Amino acid sequence: MTETEYRIPAERYRTEQVIDRSRFIATVAPADSPEAARGFIDDVREEFPDATHNCWAFVAGPPGSTRAIGMSDDGEPHGTAGRPMLDVLLHSGLGEVAAVVTRYYGGVKLGKGGLVRAYGGAVQHALEMVPTVLLTPTSHVEIVVAYSDVDMLRRLVAEHGGAVAGEDYGAEVTWRVGVPTAALERFRRLLADRTAGRARLRADDDEESTG
Repeated sequence: MTETEYRIPAERYRTEQVIDRSRFIATVAPADSPEAARGFIDDVREEFPDATHNCWAFVAGPPGSTRAIGMSDDGEPHGTAGRPMLDVLLHSGLGEVAAVVTRYYGGVKLGKGGLVRAYGGAVQHALEMVPTVLLTPTSHVEIVVAYSDVDMLRRLVAEHGGAVAGEDYGAEVTWRVGVPTAALERFRRLLADRTAGRARLRADDDEESTG
């Protein structure tokens, strides 16, 4: 696995534990954005509307990244549910992951320490069992070339494991291509070399450049 590849949940997955008569139902799912995570959280809330709590956390980015995270104690004492759940996600080695722990109170108070262990442990248990897939991050680029360069561009995209998402043919040829992020700089250099600098490439995260 390279530095730009990481594992994510392959699908929604659920485990259940009973701790001092309270049911803790942990559901984990892939979440490639905060919006996707919140949509998943809403789904679980709708599934368990009568639960005592639906606590949640998500890391909507690479493993350990704090750029797109969220958490909620959903009525549990502050810091006893969302934070321990988030800590488990951040140290799990998985990226783009969200978790909801649904609790049905069983009549026995666990105390703050018990809640931290229960919520964090529920997520840890689910993550140990969830199927995962390897994600290769992709950069989306727009490439403009002359008609005479199309066959070369087709071969270059294939060589780098890219995928063509769209093609426009006007005075010049414009392709929208997904390229593995780890291969983008090499792809950019070879495109410039093989077109003698004629091609124009613009990635989603940079300004338009020549070659």
